[in-house]
Amino acid sequence: MVILRELSLRRGDRLLLDRARATLTHGERIALIGANGSGKSSLFALLLGELGADGGEVEGLDGLRLAHMAQEVEASDLPAAAYVLAGDAELAALRDRLRAQEATGDFDGAAATHAALQDCGGYTADARVERLLRGLGFAPGDGERPVAAFSGGWRIRLNLARALMTPSDLLLLDEPTNHLDLDASLWLQGWLADYGGTLLLISHDRDFIDATCNRVLYLAGGTLEAYRGGYSDFERQRAERLATEQAQQERQQRRAAEIEAFVRRFRAKASKARQAQSRLKALERMEQVAAAHVDTPFRFEFPPAPPLTDPALALDRARLGHGDRVVLDAVTLRLAPGDRVGLLGRNGAGKSTLLKALVGRLPLLAGDRRASDRCRLGYYDQQQLEVLDLAASPAQHLQRATPGAREQAILDFLGGFDFRGERATTPIAPFSGGEKARLALALVLWQAPNLLVLDEPTNHLDLAMREALAEALQGYDGTVLLVSHDRHLLRSTVDRLWLVADGTVRDYDGDLAGYEAAVLAAAGPAPREQLDSGSAAAGEDRRSRRQAAAARREALRPLQREVEQLERALERSGKDLAAVQAKLGDEALYAEAAGDELTALLRREGELRGETEALEEAWLEAEAALEEAAASFTDANAAGGEASPGAASA
Repeated sequence: MVILRELSLRRGDRLLLDRARATLTHGERIALIGANGSGKSSLFALLLGELGADGGEVEGLDGLRLAHMAQEVEASDLPAAAYVLAGDAELAALRDRLRAQEATGDFDGAAATHAALQDCGGYTADARVERLLRGLGFAPGDGERPVAAFSGGWRIRLNLARALMTPSDLLLLDEPTNHLDLDASLWLQGWLADYGGTLLLISHDRDFIDATCNRVLYLAGGTLEAYRGGYSDFERQRAERLATEQAQQERQQRRAAEIEAFVRRFRAKASKARQAQSRLKALERMEQVAAAHVDTPFRFEFPPAPPLTDPALALDRARLGHGDRVVLDAVTLRLAPGDRVGLLGRNGAGKSTLLKALVGRLPLLAGDRRASDRCRLGYYDQQQLEVLDLAASPAQHLQRATPGAREQAILDFLGGFDFRGERATTPIAPFSGGEKARLALALVLWQAPNLLVLDEPTNHLDLAMREALAEALQGYDGTVLLVSHDRHLLRSTVDRLWLVADGTVRDYDGDLAGYEAAVLAAAGPAPREQLDSGSAAAGEDRRSRRQAAAARREALRPLQREVEQLERALERSGKDLAAVQAKLGDEALYAEAAGDELTALLRREGELRGETEALEEAWLEAEAALEEAAASFTDANAAGGEASPGAASA
């Protein structure tokens, strides 16, 4: 158990922690959340011994094995696999000793070293390293490449793999999903589910927190507030707390009304497609917890989107790639005005290649591309940060994009992104990565696009800014194409999914939850050796979680079967209705001689309409029941994790 007692910490003239208290119990999975600059990374540095406290103390670290994910790595000629393996310092030292003993002919010493390697899992180390690299998206053979050959984002992935390779009792992860795609994030989620030690996680990915953590520590105003469960539970509990504060009541009601309008407008036009229904549920949940975000510093809206002609963008029998290397082939797709599409696919499948081809930044190797003559494209990817002028202010960036814009309109717009006062007119060179990402996003939105193409827009954004972006996109009336590992943003923003896989692109019939389940099932359980935390209790924890997961699957199976049966019945009914309506479209049917047949078909059409509507209603109720049952298991697991809760107070 690690206890923070009356902990105070200053950085310069800022008091980041003010007599903060918290307890980290063995085996807990804790998310540390708070606004950018609130002191989360500084608290990590204090736990790692890199900073000293200005008051109070930390108890319980003596004798604990700590592992953490470094945020930077210097260029090195060391092969990537060797770099990752060095995370297990004892194992790496034994290997070095063995090589030296064999080189000098010390065979007695080598025999003892072989035994030590056997005890610490040394003979499975290479397989564990390879599994880590593959799970985090590295290609076969990448382990032999030098660290210096990888870009900054991929080096961060190597740091993550190295931290996971390190035997530990306390694992500190600072934004581990920031440079991962969705598939790698899901793989990491599965890996951490079997981790036997204590996890302290800084993340701005709410779905990742929900799936991984059973407690939340909220850092604000120098204090740590503890909440049971994941981020969704934190939102709900915090909303309940704030709802009791009369000073917030009027603003809460206004925010709830705005999101209620989003829900009402979307419900009126939502299709019965599974992803559209998933989006509707996400919007309804946002309505329920709107009060938790009343104190957000971010508040912005999209300018009205000019109308588009159909199609907004289309590819016909397109071949995409780079030089002689074909990435995607036989791609035929169409974006209509008002479409909201999310792209799925593993790292390297071609998602970014597809986006660049669609927006015209990558020439096609073959086939045709069509774009609306009224298209006003807003394209955001990580390269947008690299073209910012570090000597210019946020206001100057927007002024250059629209020279005729009024200064006050620019300042008002920037205020919604928390660039206020001098912050809006100061050169951006000293800004953090998160602030630069906010500015790059503001610059795209400011230009009133009617087609928005977003490639990982939430990287470097904190939770409050991600929520503001998700809310703003509800009011956007243009067309959206989105790639993101942030499942909340996908779930609440898009109502169609495309899957990039096997060298082409196709509609994905399921919803995001189905895709997550498929990716996790394909990853399979991690080998026991990879997960060693050095304690019998850790093994018992893993067995208990596996038993709980099996019980969950068994309990949910009847509900899942009912949903699948209703889906099949709905599909049959829809086909029958379409066949009857096709017959009713025959003009000959309306001659006098065909009166009986026409009457029968009209009667049958009415029956099928009623049957289809009843099946749709039953399917939605079954989906809701399945979701509620799954949530009850999550709540039960979270409560179980609180058997020995830590304390935290303001």
